[in-house]
Amino acid sequence: MLQTRKTEIIVGLFVAIGMATLLMIAIKMSNISNFSNKADYQVIAEFENIGGLKVRSPVTMSGIRIGQVGNISLDSDTYNARVTLNLYTDFDFIPIDTSASIFTSGLLGEQYIELEAGAEKIFLKNGDVLEITQPALVLEQVISHFLLNKYEDRK
Repeated sequence: MLQTRKTEIIVGLFVAIGMATLLMIAIKMSNISNFSNKADYQVIAEFENIGGLKVRSPVTMSGIRIGQVGNISLDSDTYNARVTLNLYTDFDFIPIDTSASIFTSGLLGEQYIELEAGAEKIFLKNGDVLEITQPALVLEQVISHFLLNKYEDRK
């Protein structure tokens, strides 16, 4: 009887630890842990193609998280994706000629925006627009382009 009770407690603890682990993984994968009370300022970037970029995707510079994507919309004049970047006020020294690129990271292919600092001594402020952007690399387009070039080379 005592041995059975001990086994039940061990199994219960194991199940509880497993459930807690699954909950932590779910929170990490859904970016819920990235909600922040930090004040921020917004910068706009327009891209020809954003691939699978989502609201709350990370914005990084030199691998350091400096903000997150706040909003994504379609510009009715240029038909480009208009992405609002919420940058933390801790990083208010980013040059105005900074460029933005969309990259993919990790095994699951999470997309994020990487900023590369420019050389200007004037810094970004709320509402500024990044002029230099590089769209997401879409694997299907690369393969299609490669196959099309191979086919034309054979002619």
